[in-house]
Amino acid sequence: MTNQAGIRLAVIDTDRAFLTVLANRLDGAGWEHRVLAGSVPVDDLVAMKLNALLIDISVLGAHGWEFLEQVCGAIPGLGVLVCTSQSTVAQRVRGLRLGADDWIGKPSHPEEVMARIEAVVRRRRRATAREDVGPLVSGELEIRSDQFQAFVGGQSIGLTRREFELLRLLAEAHGQVIEREEIYQEVWGYAMAHGDRSVDVFVRKLRQKLQRHSGGWSYIHTHFGIGYRFDPEPVSGSSEVAIESSAAPEGTAAEQPGGTLHTELTGDRR
Repeated sequence: MTNQAGIRLAVIDTDRAFLTVLANRLDGAGWEHRVLAGSVPVDDLVAMKLNALLIDISVLGAHGWEFLEQVCGAIPGLGVLVCTSQSTVAQRVRGLRLGADDWIGKPSHPEEVMARIEAVVRRRRRATAREDVGPLVSGELEIRSDQFQAFVGGQSIGLTRREFELLRLLAEAHGQVIEREEIYQEVWGYAMAHGDRSVDVFVRKLRQKLQRHSGGWSYIHTHFGIGYRFDPEPVSGSSEVAIESSAAPEGTAAEQPGGTLHTELTGDRR
């Protein structure tokens, strides 16, 4: 994949060896970047006009989580990635739920770090380009890119950021089938690993929320062995039961601890 030129990046880290190698790669790719020794006021980050912020949360000490939540909440257009070592599952899940776009473990190769930053910035730029477009209305559903949320009768259906990106991708395909691999590439930002069931798990969660708020309509249809199609249809009889059963069945790899854990780590961003 070709590096994206024009990315403005700030890095909060004190690991000199990592910063030296990363800086050489960033310079070679033509990225603008600066290193910060610790947390800075949100207004200063806004003034930098950054595309992405890479944080080693351990550098920030006890206030790291508060800073992460503040930045993610105050600068919705900023891609935020955590790159740190010796993290627990609970810490990674917490960081992603606070709003981080990705969590990278150290030691990490600078090329992978850059690729993940590119993926986040790419998704952000696509989202920004959609903000001037009016809401997409299908069935009872109103999909609003400016709020990263979907509504039924003016009420939010409570989508996480990842669920919204999945719904928007499917809806913008206008009834065409999208393969699982393409969904993963577009929503998660990198290639899907063999056996990964995250797409199926997220489709199931999305269906449940749609069913809860708009039970009279069926929105997402499964094409077995291929992928999914968004095509709103009024529900009649037991069709909704059949649609719900088309998601990954109870007890499959998607529902096992390994599958659930991967889903959490790939990130629900609200």
